[in-house]
Amino acid sequence: MNAPASNIKFAGTKPNIAYVIDPRFPGGTSSAVARELRAVSKLVSPTVYAISSNMFSGDTLAPPLVSAIEDLGLNVHWDPKQISADIVIIHNPSFLKFQKTLGTTILANELFVVTHENFLRPGGEDAFDVSLCLEQIDRASLALRKTLAPISPYNRTTVEHWFAKHQPLGNWSLLADDWFNICDFSFAPPTESPTDRRGRHSRAGFEKFPNLTNMDYCFPKHAESNVILGADSLIDSKDSRRHWQLIPFRGIGVDQFFELIDFMIYFTSPTWRESFGRVLAEAIAAGKVVISDEQTASAFGGAIVSANPQEVDGIVRQYVQNPKKYQNHVIKSQRQLEKFSVHAFQNFFVHSVTSECERQACY
Repeated sequence: MNAPASNIKFAGTKPNIAYVIDPRFPGGTSSAVARELRAVSKLVSPTVYAISSNMFSGDTLAPPLVSAIEDLGLNVHWDPKQISADIVIIHNPSFLKFQKTLGTTILANELFVVTHENFLRPGGEDAFDVSLCLEQIDRASLALRKTLAPISPYNRTTVEHWFAKHQPLGNWSLLADDWFNICDFSFAPPTESPTDRRGRHSRAGFEKFPNLTNMDYCFPKHAESNVILGADSLIDSKDSRRHWQLIPFRGIGVDQFFELIDFMIYFTSPTWRESFGRVLAEAIAAGKVVISDEQTASAFGGAIVSANPQEVDGIVRQYVQNPKKYQNHVIKSQRQLEKFSVHAFQNFFVHSVTSECERQACY
């Protein structure tokens, strides 16, 4: 899936790159940053700065980041007084929402803030205190340019609409191209005989799950199986169903989970949407048909079947009755993932991130 990066070159001197993260982030953020560090390290030698935010407790780093940092031989600099680099990249600014100061000074030519979390909920309310987070970064930073980098088309619309409502401190620009998650997964072939084996996977959290009525539409009693990984909130709940196989987050390996299903059914609370849906890309790579809402599906260019929960039964039935249709959809969907390859990200990084950012639109 991934082409070599030997033909990707900087126009001039390689820039100094600094990553600023709270490495205790669970789930998709840490997986995305870990993949990005591996890709960027083939081009430059990044420096990683860790911020002990009030969002998390303890000192346990997310496993994907631990593996990447160890494999790449990177040092992690905790809570520095000052960060200085040509380009500073802050991933997921929502980690600052429970404090009032960033706690460090940032000096940079270019400062990028990658917006992993949507700025607005589907109803138009602020998803978190965006102003608080951006203003902490603005006050702590001296940069020639400060740029917000959305990670998907839907994520971008929430950033744009949020700025139409608010006037935060600082002169923020918007990166023209999406700062996407790298999806460099190995592809598994689709099954030749799909059956009605359904599942969903996410970290635990109320916002990650639809209401009980929609859960029943998605995971009915008549399905052959319903495997829910990340079901911590449902285990021992009066709302759980006997025909649901409930497994806590990280209770089994993701590869093992995908062996148990043929359809990944993924809907969330009506007041929350995925900004990218990395786990859905994992399901596509694992050879599964993925069904989700229109906004979540929009990031993947037709690779995900867009539907509402009431339509899931009919969609599953069509693919079970027509295995060739199932296989063709999976193969076509896997081809769509190539736009999220390591090679594609390295091209984006060199030509969009480390350039003069001429295509940016300033707020």
